[in-house]
Amino acid sequence: MQPKYKRILLKLSGEALAGDQKHGINESVVAGVVDQLVKVHEMGVEVALVIGGGNFWRGRQGTNMDRATADHMGMLATVMNSLAMMDAIEKRGIPTRVQTALNMISVAEPYVLRKALHHFEKGRIVIMACGTGNPYCSTDTAAAQRACEIDADVLLMAKNVDGIYDSDPSVNPRAKKYDSLRFGDIVNQGLKAMDATAATMCMENNIPVLAFGLGEENSILRAVCGEHIGTLISNK
Repeated sequence: MQPKYKRILLKLSGEALAGDQKHGINESVVAGVVDQLVKVHEMGVEVALVIGGGNFWRGRQGTNMDRATADHMGMLATVMNSLAMMDAIEKRGIPTRVQTALNMISVAEPYVLRKALHHFEKGRIVIMACGTGNPYCSTDTAAAQRACEIDADVLLMAKNVDGIYDSDPSVNPRAKKYDSLRFGDIVNQGLKAMDATAATMCMENNIPVLAFGLGEENSILRAVCGEHIGTLISNK
């Protein structure tokens, strides 16, 4: 297999990392992701990761909590996932750096674009945590922003469903899966699978997005090699 892309940003949902247990970190799911990342790295592909925090904290979780406070708690959840992923990757012999949009220098580097690019040159995987560092911004938006900043060839969004549908497939068994979409369709049709701000950012910077199911066999590896899985979102 040959890679289609030289530099990727992979967005992992926190819920996907939880697997069937629905909360926390499922070690077998993490091991499966790492197995694929090792192969992608060995192909010479430069890899950045953005990981959500929904397996630990999502939104206000039904509380009356201030939105900004809840969002900052979500950012901290992404750090836990990022450190766990770093540990798993480094145990496979690949140097990895976690960079955070909120300063917490005892556990990770501050996010600095030029340092991230230097890590790629040195063959390291870079995990970008804490979203954008700002409340009211989703990790989808953070992934899109980081993909634009590092000039990624593609934004890969690994989810717990196998693509983007016209309605929730867990509720509607007749939901239609899209093979491809234009960025404008995400906004105009109100599709919830990708944040509208993230879609607009990728549209303006011409970065294609591939949304696919993390649970499919070798889905990350197949996506990097250009196999048409999931739903491709682009300007074409």
